[in-house]
Amino acid sequence: QVQLVESGGGSVQAGGSLRLSCAASRYSASSRCMGWFRQAPGKERQGVAALDRHGSTSYADSVKGRFTISKDNAKNTLYLQMNSLKPEDTAMYYCAGTPFARCDDPLHTSEYNYWGQGTQVTVSS
Repeated sequence: QVQLVESGGGSVQAGGSLRLSCAASRYSASSRCMGWFRQAPGKERQGVAALDRHGSTSYADSVKGRFTISKDNAKNTLYLQMNSLKPEDTAMYYCAGTPFARCDDPLHTSEYNYWGQGTQVTVSS
């Protein structure tokens, strides 16, 4: 079955950077719409960024200009480069994939069929 495995989370101070990776197995990351979501304790899971087959990106307003989503097709891996991190970015981050080349609503959880197990990001002030 499809596997999405995240890595790269950790603890950083405000203003720092992290790069999250999502390695896909039995799934073609290059030809599908994929995204990153996050969930803080007691809060709903929210869309952070998405990237479709054609290179179209979507970002949550709260991360625009700070986060960048990308893919390495040769490695079948999705990335999220996070710069200028803030304490409010603290959450569990999840990689997600759809069966489709593009997403109609790329930052909504209902678009996505496949989910990774998550990687924790903690930003201290």
